[in-house]
Amino acid sequence: MKKTVIVNGKAKRIEFSYAVGETISLSNNEVRKPWGRVTERVTVSKLTFTIDGKTYEGTRTFKVAGGPYSETFEFDGNSFASHKKAIEYILNNTNITIHYVTSDPDDQIFRIAEKESKIKPYYIGEKKLITLMMKMDADVVVMTMPDIENYHIKRSYIRKDINYVYVPHGMDSLNMTMRTGSMDHYDSVLCTGKIQKEEIEKTEEVYNLPKKELVEWGYSLLDEMREDYAKMPKKENDIKSILIAPSWQKDNIVDSCLEDILDNLKGHGYKITVRPHPQHVRHMPEKMEGLKERYKDDTDVEIQTDFSSNSTVFEADLMITDWSGIAYEYAYTTCKPVLFIDTPMKIMNPEYKKIGIEPLNIWMRYEIGRVLKLDEIDKTADTVAKMLAASDTYKDSIDQFVKEYVYNLGSSASVGAKYIIQEIQKAI
Repeated sequence: MKKTVIVNGKAKRIEFSYAVGETISLSNNEVRKPWGRVTERVTVSKLTFTIDGKTYEGTRTFKVAGGPYSETFEFDGNSFASHKKAIEYILNNTNITIHYVTSDPDDQIFRIAEKESKIKPYYIGEKKLITLMMKMDADVVVMTMPDIENYHIKRSYIRKDINYVYVPHGMDSLNMTMRTGSMDHYDSVLCTGKIQKEEIEKTEEVYNLPKKELVEWGYSLLDEMREDYAKMPKKENDIKSILIAPSWQKDNIVDSCLEDILDNLKGHGYKITVRPHPQHVRHMPEKMEGLKERYKDDTDVEIQTDFSSNSTVFEADLMITDWSGIAYEYAYTTCKPVLFIDTPMKIMNPEYKKIGIEPLNIWMRYEIGRVLKLDEIDKTADTVAKMLAASDTYKDSIDQFVKEYVYNLGSSASVGAKYIIQEIQKAI
């Protein structure tokens, strides 16, 4: 089911999931209703939206007046959030002009540029982007798009000394989740952690590729999520909350074993929330409605096809997923455990075993939680109980894991920005 969201000031109907951050404001107002005057409580919170795998920042205004509630969602429709802190650092600490190319006509960068003269934004459609990139004349080009040179987007034909810098979208294995050779033609990569760095170094060795400059960066979005989570009020749930958040890849939890999981978990005193991927809601509405019908009498099970619950991802005590990237955000931010269902992996690089490094996506699951095979679904309730009982142990071990495998926690934005500044200064 789609919801109305205000995107860059315009109302749009879209599907999304979200995590609530810190409260921006809280107020009580007296309002008139048909039955009389009542007190309306208004809470405005920061929000992180996930739409088709991309992350955006925004707000939620939640209003309740003694009965039904209403929500207003608002966000900027682009992925600027994932690297905005680095951009802010460059703007605040240098006189460098940033030329920002986007294929989104509603990108929030245009509004930011109205107040910041050192940002020059350009909206470029797909066809003209090909020509622009071929004629690029810059000292440093920072990109979040992989596969330069492999398809229609090429390196500059007129300048051969440009430093092309790749910035990853996530913290998982680049070797397994990206196409073969997707980073071969970049000069530098901002690595989120040491596993990404090791994978690239080994790939260069095995395929006899030129060595890139590998920057020990981190992940700015994780820094922001951890900062926001630290500010959130914490309280222990009287009833333990379990969030089931499947991926959209083939043979995911919804397609293979969701009902078996729910049948095994229900009745054990948990609050169980299923948040299907938005694509499930879009493409499988009959199945979603069938799930609602099947579990309508189970008060401990909620199927959230409209994503309108007051509960958030980060408030759950435990997450159950398959190969969804939300596991990283949840566990790395909250230090709470994840139960992984061992559905078939999505492999973008069929040659991923060639470099001899087991992808983080596989072995990390045993570090931040536990794994159940598809023929072990009958053990779900027992496994969940054991994991919840070990919450304190997980909190410490996951926190240590993140500190070991993610670079520069809390300061990645300045690290990335300083590298870019350094490379520009070299070229002057």
